[in-house]
Amino acid sequence: MKIHIRQESPSDYQAVFELVQKAFEQEEYSDHQEQFLVEKLRQSTGFIPKLALVAEIDGKPVGYILMTRIKIVNEENQESYSSLALAPIAVLPEFQGKGIGGKLIAEAHQIAKQLDFGSIILLGHADYYPRFGYEQTVKYGIKMPFEVPDENCMIIELHQRALVGVKGVVVYPKEFGIT
Repeated sequence: MKIHIRQESPSDYQAVFELVQKAFEQEEYSDHQEQFLVEKLRQSTGFIPKLALVAEIDGKPVGYILMTRIKIVNEENQESYSSLALAPIAVLPEFQGKGIGGKLIAEAHQIAKQLDFGSIILLGHADYYPRFGYEQTVKYGIKMPFEVPDENCMIIELHQRALVGVKGVVVYPKEFGIT
């Protein structure tokens, strides 16, 4: 099974919409609106086309990952730090468990490093993301702007010491619908 990962193009939008919808259909901890979030994020100022990736097998999209710009704002001094949000990552159900998600994450990490981002934040399964180097945000004094268990709030440092002195609250673009 040869997996090809490439940047998303506008001609992928409908296939990605359906892929994301199917991937989250049975997900217990989902509002099942991730496909609409992707559409909104593409129109946002946080959208980075190079960090919208499609995984294909035999020319068919089977996986997708999107990373967008976010900020971490220190509430004490209002200092702002740039970061990325990984949301969503999706793999068609029949292709899950085959390493496609891991390949998408690895490729997105490499591109984010090349673009000189220092960190990536996500909400996700506590037993999945640590294998890629993600740690709980609480370790760094970084909080989400909403209530969620600490074990599901994670961050990865892309460059050594990129998170030194960084702490605060994550600020998502308005497209995430977080107030």
